[in-house]
Amino acid sequence: MKLSVEFSPDLVALLEQEIRAGERAVTAAMKSAGAALKQDWREQITRAGLGHRLPRTIRNRTYPTRGDSINATALVWSNAPEILNAHDRGALIRSKSGFWLAIPTEAAGKGRGGARLSPGEWERRRGMRLRFIYRRDGPSLLVADGRLNTRGLGVASRSKTGRGRATVPIFLLVPQVKLRKRLDLARDAERVARAVPQLIVEKWVEGR
Repeated sequence: MKLSVEFSPDLVALLEQEIRAGERAVTAAMKSAGAALKQDWREQITRAGLGHRLPRTIRNRTYPTRGDSINATALVWSNAPEILNAHDRGALIRSKSGFWLAIPTEAAGKGRGGARLSPGEWERRRGMRLRFIYRRDGPSLLVADGRLNTRGLGVASRSKTGRGRATVPIFLLVPQVKLRKRLDLARDAERVARAVPQLIVEKWVEGR
């Protein structure tokens, strides 16, 4: 006597279907988690008052970049990690040469794209020499003997009589700067990570 057993529905096909559903759910969940963390970090950096350029350095990518996988992973990073890390930890910044850190005043103006100018760049742009003034009580200065224009920038004086000429502080000189902690990126990352299991379940249900 010969016996045969058939399963309806086909268990192998059913398992394969569930595996594919799981791959789609995990991949979709990681894409959503990565996008959410990128947005959270960008919003946190903006709220901290760190400008509009630094938030745009946050990027994210899901691996694999094509297809679905039960082992899908989301990577979120910054293209300016040193700057971000300094504000996240609260770093002590010193001059690389061991002398002074030059902090531009409003009178220094900005470089291309709103970048801060160094003393050397400022002299080349303005065609003026900076003069060092030592102060025992408070930051020392790099000043320009010129005038303030209508935009509050230090420029060369055109006066032949000396009228309107002024000694304009262009840079403050300090030995070091302590950045206070302004970010808590780990907090957002941990919150998004805790939400991933539930997110996978939701994506799995949506895909049925």
